[in-house]
Amino acid sequence: MKFLLAISRFIDALNERVGRTVLWLTLVVVIVSAANAISRKAFHMSSNAWLELQWYLFGAIFLLAAGYTYLRNEHVRVDVLAARFPVKVQVSIEIFGILFFLLPAAALVFWLSLPYFYESWRLQELSSNTGGLIRWPAKLLIPVGFGLLILSGISRLIRCIAFLAGKGPNPLKVAQIKTAEEELAEEILRQQEARAQRADA
Repeated sequence: MKFLLAISRFIDALNERVGRTVLWLTLVVVIVSAANAISRKAFHMSSNAWLELQWYLFGAIFLLAAGYTYLRNEHVRVDVLAARFPVKVQVSIEIFGILFFLLPAAALVFWLSLPYFYESWRLQELSSNTGGLIRWPAKLLIPVGFGLLILSGISRLIRCIAFLAGKGPNPLKVAQIKTAEEELAEEILRQQEARAQRADA
């Protein structure tokens, strides 16, 4: 079990790193979208490449952060009934969901997306829009994103089994991570308190 838990920790660290990197793509999307809108409205200039770049980045955010979202337990979950059960029953339901829903569905999409990406890469497929981008990087996001989701599901499965065996914490309880806004608010509060102390001294 120690070996499996080590694998789980490695997968979680991978998804954590990918997820935190992908967070910055949100800022890039905002900048690209704003620049595209300003150039179109103010200068009557537009580019299909920049418009498609927005779509590609949005797809990257959605697909690459799926494993991170599942790791952080931030995915959509209907707990109307499950929340009423004891923790061990909830974890057993989680195992059932992973084995019979998450992993089969994610593996199917992963498998079907491989030839879809390969054909695009082999043909060096271009966008049908004038001045558009090459297509294979966007199609590569599908197997990569679902691959990360599969790994995250395997990690959760390991942690669920370890919990039921009494060798790990509750996998459904995720340590709360402060948002950037919360961290900023705390930093501002610390600076105000430091200024107040200096003024009193």
